[in-house]
Amino acid sequence: MPIKYVPYLPTPIEGQAVLSNFLRTKRMLSYRGADGVYERILRGMPYYELERVETVGKNNPFENLLIHGECISTCAYLKDKGIKVDLVYIDPPFASGADYAKKIYIRRNPLVAKAIKQAEEELDNSSASEFEEKMYGDIWDKEKFLNWMYENLVAIKSIMSEDASIYMHLDWHIGHYVKVLMDEIFGEDNFRNEIIWHYQTFQGQIKEYFPRKHDTLFLYAKSKNPCFHLLKDSNAKDTIDYTRWNSYLNENNEILGSNYPKTDSRFDGYLRRFVEENGRKPGPKDVILKIEGNTVDSVWDIKAVDPKNKSEKVDYATQKPEELLERVIRASSNEGMIVADFFGGSGVTAAVANKLKRKFITCDVGVNSIQTIRDRLICDKASFEIYEIKDGVNLFRNPVQTMNKLVKLIPGLQIDDSLPKFWTGHFVDSKLGKIPAYIQDLKDSSSKIFDIVKLNEIINERIPELEEGFKKVVVYYVDISNEEEIKEFVKNNNLTGVDIEFRDLKSILALTFEDDYLEYEVVEESSNIFASKQLVIKKFISDRLKQKIDEFNDKALAQAIENPEKAKTIKLSNEGLEGIELISVDCTSNEGEWHADVELKIEKDNSITLNGEKSKDGWDGKVPLENDPLRIKVRNILGDETIIVCKS
Repeated sequence: MPIKYVPYLPTPIEGQAVLSNFLRTKRMLSYRGADGVYERILRGMPYYELERVETVGKNNPFENLLIHGECISTCAYLKDKGIKVDLVYIDPPFASGADYAKKIYIRRNPLVAKAIKQAEEELDNSSASEFEEKMYGDIWDKEKFLNWMYENLVAIKSIMSEDASIYMHLDWHIGHYVKVLMDEIFGEDNFRNEIIWHYQTFQGQIKEYFPRKHDTLFLYAKSKNPCFHLLKDSNAKDTIDYTRWNSYLNENNEILGSNYPKTDSRFDGYLRRFVEENGRKPGPKDVILKIEGNTVDSVWDIKAVDPKNKSEKVDYATQKPEELLERVIRASSNEGMIVADFFGGSGVTAAVANKLKRKFITCDVGVNSIQTIRDRLICDKASFEIYEIKDGVNLFRNPVQTMNKLVKLIPGLQIDDSLPKFWTGHFVDSKLGKIPAYIQDLKDSSSKIFDIVKLNEIINERIPELEEGFKKVVVYYVDISNEEEIKEFVKNNNLTGVDIEFRDLKSILALTFEDDYLEYEVVEESSNIFASKQLVIKKFISDRLKQKIDEFNDKALAQAIENPEKAKTIKLSNEGLEGIELISVDCTSNEGEWHADVELKIEKDNSITLNGEKSKDGWDGKVPLENDPLRIKVRNILGDETIIVCKS
């Protein structure tokens, strides 16, 4: 249960045209579930306890925050603490119907003389699609997406300062619908720009339509006077040679008309200013004025992230280029202001904000995203704190993977495609027959708290759409608004004759976590001038990684059934060190907040990053230490992290 609900009722926009005059609905847009959204907003944002997981950097004077949790819960925390943000950039799912995956790279085993072939190459899509880990699902129907986005936008607006702006990054799938939502929430008069980000990438063999090579950013201000700076095109190389202009000045230093050559006419203001400030004509020794370029307009030609750019590429499916965010942040904020991104993804917003001396707050529900952002910011020498929202949802890497795993963990649950889409599957009872089961979708954060709105939908819509003969249904919930209120509603309103049994999912969610095995020893190292000890990794076993590799190998063999010897399979060594991505050592405490006193990351090209410093050296299976380890955190290449408390 949330600790409390933080109010965030939308403030009506003065002069805003609301179409309810014609539609006679509570909402500007009439679509399925809109009334339920309205009820949830009336209730408020769910506020949960936050746990500080780690402090990175010697100090965090700006209170930069990286939060593992969803947008609305993060906004509830910020609003409760009175924290206002000055600029928001969000790059949410586009309702594109696609799943986004993380490519898995096997590392080189430092303990064997000859590394396996697969250790040195990327497992590409054509042969290893099953060896990709889904990071998040962008599978929405229009109604769910718009309901979810409306709640998020109202929550975000509630923690924006009065001179703040918001950039909403979308594409052609859903952008035009969200534009209408933003008109309602922020007001049509506060709309500033529809920015077109044009990028050149591989076009393929499209014949039915023009290649789709742009995204759209909608820029809205919260008030009439937002922080904003016109930008100049930094690629321009125009200069002014003042001495060329003397012929346009008379003996009284008055400008003779505006009959300059066309190439110079735009510099009229610079000439006037020089004369006003100096009271004379420019001379040959005057400094040539360098023009910053043309004013940046609403069409931005910025290249997508180059896969070969190792300094920027972080292997995140939807990563955006730093140049794009630099333009956003320079235009709509000043140094010291707070820049927020509530769908953190690859961490580009936080990384650029830090480089431009802004404060940053970013969150994401995916563990892989939090890891990517953390590692990226550490390499940038940023100081920040990592928090986890304790909402009772223990995610297994991310919501998509958790849902996939969860269904397999519920005893007796059978997947049933013959049931309407709302129902996940069914149980079989000797007396009652089939019992349909509903599981709250963790991918849809708006449905995380089971309430009267969802119960009313089940009773009046979902149960009636089932075939006759069902006597009972099972409803799994993660969190519940008010248990007594729910039971009372069922008693007074359930006229279907179907019994409803409620079950708590949290006990099953706890089973989604499994620990990997690490075998190690600490040895004295007299030959190393930088460390007195070495943590020697001897063996690493991950059942989860083994299962993924087995699945990949089975598919590869099935596809090459006629020539199994040509199947591209993966084989790990007995030591299993190829499966390690990161080792972090806490020499300060054996419990509570994590202290990364020493941290070594093995990159996909088998080079290492030690304590945020990149090196071309390969890993030798050791981690240098100055003090005895109290805890060891090991992250496998899938993103799972296991903490081992060292024996004294």
